[in-house]
Amino acid sequence: MTRASYDNLLLQRLSDDDLALLAPLTTVDLTLRQQLHAANTKIEFAYFPEHCLASVVSEEVPGVIEVGIIGVDGMTGVALAYGDVQSPFECFVQGAGTATRVDAHRLSTAIATSGTLRQVMLNFANAFATQVAATSIANGRGLLEERLARWLLMVADRMGTSFSITHEFLATMLAVRRSGVTLGLQALEGRGLIRSTRGSVTLLDRDGLVGTSNGSYGLAEREYARLFKREPEPTISD
Repeated sequence: MTRASYDNLLLQRLSDDDLALLAPLTTVDLTLRQQLHAANTKIEFAYFPEHCLASVVSEEVPGVIEVGIIGVDGMTGVALAYGDVQSPFECFVQGAGTATRVDAHRLSTAIATSGTLRQVMLNFANAFATQVAATSIANGRGLLEERLARWLLMVADRMGTSFSITHEFLATMLAVRRSGVTLGLQALEGRGLIRSTRGSVTLLDRDGLVGTSNGSYGLAEREYARLFKREPEPTISD
């Protein structure tokens, strides 16, 4: 298959020769909450999301907190880009859907073999590190509504303007109380920025959400655009 056969942006950036180094690539259906990588355990497969969303979380502190998300923009198992075989973080499916899967050892060998493939993977690893740093900044300085707006924008970039999410799960990802998430969503809905129903959210005013994020959204997105020389814009649109 050629790069035009894939929806994942990283796979689209690879030459046909680099894609051949990764063969066989397998399309898989991923279910909600499915674990992709366990913490401190050898990575068996890397996943390139096509129509799903993966969440990277830390369980080192009491409870679970999200440190990053990966969608059509990237791949899971980012440590492989650096020549490592494991990560201290868990990765699981946050939004069910399809992904392209490749054997981790095959990917590592291909990265060591091809300089062009290695550069694409390192560019994404750099972009993802910036996203993790931006999340840390947002968690440390941002108000709940600002963090919530940022998170909704990030998910919409990867999943489209309408997606499924529960208040309980969102509270876990942001490490806040469920009641706080409910009030935050109600505030955003009251200003006409989103529509929130039981188990789903639809973005209505993207620019308004960007403003509400108070600068917490944009840093990682600009870095991704710089590294891949593309304009920062939503990855998916409905």
